[in-house]
Amino acid sequence: NMLEESGPEWLSEEVKTGTTIIAIEYNGGVVLGSDSRVSAGASVVNRVMNKLSPLHDKIYCALSGSAADAQTIAEIVNYQLDVHSAEIGEDPQVRSAATLVKNISYKYKEELSAHLIVAGWDRREGGQVFATLNGLLTRQPFAVGGSGSSYVYGFVDAEYRKGMTKEECQKFVVNTLTLAMSRDGSSGGVAYIVSIDEHSTEEKVILGNKLPTFYDQ
Repeated sequence: NMLEESGPEWLSEEVKTGTTIIAIEYNGGVVLGSDSRVSAGASVVNRVMNKLSPLHDKIYCALSGSAADAQTIAEIVNYQLDVHSAEIGEDPQVRSAATLVKNISYKYKEELSAHLIVAGWDRREGGQVFATLNGLLTRQPFAVGGSGSSYVYGFVDAEYRKGMTKEECQKFVVNTLTLAMSRDGSSGGVAYIVSIDEHSTEEKVILGNKLPTFYDQ
């Protein structure tokens, strides 16, 4: 029996976050979102929190790839930004955070398998979204990543419009996540949304049964 010889596959596989992550900027802020594979209950927020990690008060990163790697990068950057902002005496810029993330993930690219999106608000540039992949850092109006993202590229390209309001961006994020979760076997559960602007950082969890339904035509 082949199974007995090799043991179950999952024993040897690292834990990957079957994920869709997305971030979008609007005039005055950003909205980030991710899904989570967990069902409702006490563990929801803990598992979901791993995907969207605060790097600073107004800067978050969305993580996909290996869960442990992504979490480690977020913790290192969080610490470095605290030191950096204490030195300069003001809040760090989103670009600085994204650059730190890029440098760390590139330096350890052989060992790490994490795709990161960094988004947030700062006084100089307002809302910004940066995507890092293979050591390249690009600022984009929106970014999508993770295993579910290949299912939604067509949707986001068709639905994205310049100049959307905060509410429209939140809806855009929720709809994108819902679509990815319905198509991608390893995305699912709940949608987790963080909205950041000059005045607030607001987190919310949307349970699976509260998500909009898409019907295949």
